[in-house]
Amino acid sequence: MRVFTVDAFTDTAFKGNPAAVCLLETPLTAQWMQSVAAEMNLSETAFLLGDSLRWFTPTVEVTLCGHATLATAHALYSTGAATGQLEFSTASGTLTVNRRADGMITMDFPAKHVTPATVPEGLEKALGAAPVRVGKSQLDLLVEVESAETVRSLAPDIAALAALDARGVIVTAPGTETDFVSRFFAPNVGVPEDPVTGSAHCALAPYWSARLGRLSLTGAQLSPRGGLVHVTHAYDRVHLAGKAVTVTSGTLHV
Repeated sequence: MRVFTVDAFTDTAFKGNPAAVCLLETPLTAQWMQSVAAEMNLSETAFLLGDSLRWFTPTVEVTLCGHATLATAHALYSTGAATGQLEFSTASGTLTVNRRADGMITMDFPAKHVTPATVPEGLEKALGAAPVRVGKSQLDLLVEVESAETVRSLAPDIAALAALDARGVIVTAPGTETDFVSRFFAPNVGVPEDPVTGSAHCALAPYWSARLGRLSLTGAQLSPRGGLVHVTHAYDRVHLAGKAVTVTSGTLHV
């Protein structure tokens, strides 16, 4: 079957977030897909059969992934396997994807609203930075810190973050060149730091939209690879947009 490595949320190879994309020809077991994801050893590997899309980290299956959805759409569009609007059937419902004339791929995802939360014990020590605000979304803990430079310079204790009761920890601050910045740490699902995280922006979009009073914003994820995510908060939905680059393509033999 065909397999691709695609750098998502970037227009430059070796930046953004790499995802593997496997275009399945027949149904295969979750155990087999998990083994392939471990072999790929990227933060996410996407498996597409017809319109059914699933995502696996090296250790677990997840219910929502932005960058691997973007990577899958890019693989289909760039090879001519698909044109026009795509609809993926996923564990998070139907996700609609379109490609704009400028090459930007837009995705319609469920919003993850953030509610205020108390600061978990050990959070400040684990991050090495003082929280300004803390909230919880459906999946993750969201922590606002003082500045973009604080986000950029974080060197957290990953093992301590894994002890927190959350899929992952989104650390964010107001941006200087973009509306907001973030980083995302998810050791509980086998991803110490994710380079650029679409699903985290499903929480960041409503959070910063309320704070800044605008629906359309641009976020920069300040991981070492870095990437840009354009977001529009549409009440119970979030529209994510970005570009992608194919780095490798080939055949999976097993």
